[in-house]
Amino acid sequence: MDRILSSKIGWMPLSDRLDIHTSPWILSLAPFILRFMSEEDKHKARIFLHRGDLQQARACYEQAVRDDRESGSRQALSDSLGNLGNVHAMMGAYADSERCYREVLAIQRELQNLNAIGQTLANLGNVQAEAGRPEKARSYYLEALDLLRPLPDQRALGVLYSNIALQDAAVGRTGDAIAHFKQALECHRIAGDEDGLAVTYSQLGKTFLLAGNTRSAEKCLNNASEHFIKLGNEQGEAAVLRLLADLYEQTGNAESAIRCLERVVLVDTRYGLLQYRQDQERLSGLLERRRKP
Repeated sequence: MDRILSSKIGWMPLSDRLDIHTSPWILSLAPFILRFMSEEDKHKARIFLHRGDLQQARACYEQAVRDDRESGSRQALSDSLGNLGNVHAMMGAYADSERCYREVLAIQRELQNLNAIGQTLANLGNVQAEAGRPEKARSYYLEALDLLRPLPDQRALGVLYSNIALQDAAVGRTGDAIAHFKQALECHRIAGDEDGLAVTYSQLGKTFLLAGNTRSAEKCLNNASEHFIKLGNEQGEAAVLRLLADLYEQTGNAESAIRCLERVVLVDTRYGLLQYRQDQERLSGLLERRRKP
């Protein structure tokens, strides 16, 4: 029976799981066996994550953490704790996620890995942001920025600038948000990160739209749409087209709004998206108004 899925067999130290008469030679291999078992657990966790089964993914990463603690590999333990923290965050268990990230931070400071320290500080900021504490999130992000800015990881820096921008927007610092989104775009261009460009153009376009700058918003959202199309990400494209439909309705361009929503409804239908009914009703309303003399 699989030890992760079993409800009858609990975890115990490897030394207790081996027979008392096991040879010293076998016992000397215990750290290697534990690392192998930990890698197996991480592989299973990735499969469960792909399937959307967060409960089983969490169980696998918890087992990997226990094995890594016993094997003594600090880097492996940091990796497992980071993944476990990510799953906790996805499940909304922000206190558990923060606990994992704090332990990762302590390990990486011990190992003096500046890139990992910066990214862990960014993750702690993400937890604060998700928990509704934007100013505390910002302080973590700025500390991470001090570490990551001199390093060559442009992709991580681009994500961090976008996160800072989102917190700026959340507290009404629109000018700062726009500036940070533009810095994020430059980082994603250097890194050649199409996903980062698509998402950041979308976020920047939304920020311009909320600020009433429809011309800049339209330009950014069209750029985002082009990047999502290039990536083959139809759901990302649909999210951008909803924003463009908002923009065109605000500016009185009903025909363009209809074209956007027709594409959105097609994507909704193809993927069974929850927004289908709302999008269809919105499209029907625009079509009905167009038919009236």
